[in-house]
Amino acid sequence: MLKKLLRKNGDAKKASEITLDPQNIPHHVAIIMDGNGRWAKRRGLPRTMGHRAGADVLKKIVIAADEIGIKALTVYGFSTENWKRPEQEVSLLMSLIREYLLGNVRDMHEKNVRIRFIGYIGGLSEELQTIIADAENLTKNNTGLTLQLAINYGGRDEIVRAVRATAKEVVAGNLAVEDITEESFGNSLYTQEFSNVDLLIRPSNDYRISNFLLWQLAYAEFWFTETHWPDFTAQTLLDAVYAYQQRERRFGGLKTEE
Repeated sequence: MLKKLLRKNGDAKKASEITLDPQNIPHHVAIIMDGNGRWAKRRGLPRTMGHRAGADVLKKIVIAADEIGIKALTVYGFSTENWKRPEQEVSLLMSLIREYLLGNVRDMHEKNVRIRFIGYIGGLSEELQTIIADAENLTKNNTGLTLQLAINYGGRDEIVRAVRATAKEVVAGNLAVEDITEESFGNSLYTQEFSNVDLLIRPSNDYRISNFLLWQLAYAEFWFTETHWPDFTAQTLLDAVYAYQQRERRFGGLKTEE
């Protein structure tokens, strides 16, 4: 079972097995899938090979997350800022998204995974929009892990769009200004039912959130690793969840004295 992990303290002979607490599994985990280009560079490969290797890792991590009891996994696939990259790289990333969906949606469906997309999907090609719609429709009734793929996504852009939607409701007379709450505003975000992130994972030794889930990360625990995304494994995910379980989450309050 993946709920048990092997901790190696520099010496295989001293390895010990640690069991995750099934009552303290993060409900919603977000991952910034970073380091594909650096992984490729270290191997003397083109950046495109790094992106392809990273795409192959995602399916394994989805399965591992589902097995340990994570309910929602949101991954940063393509940001609103990524359009600034060279046209050839952008084209490849879009092709990889297309290939990933066409090659894996059926398998994910069989594993009871529900697939959702967050971001401005209207800014993508019509072909990709159709593939995305088909994936969501096929898996919409699944009850296992929800995989949220952030495509053409930016945290600031999401908040601006939610503000516009809220303003329209006020102008139309459907919502009073005094009735605007964190909950009502959250319902206008792409994430909707999975707004609050419990654990953010960022590989590749970068320590920033890169305009990802700005609202949803308000009280998330952050976990960073030097591991590049193509080298990320189920064991890495378990290490992150184990680290999460060692932390005390107070949400601005104080620990209750026993």
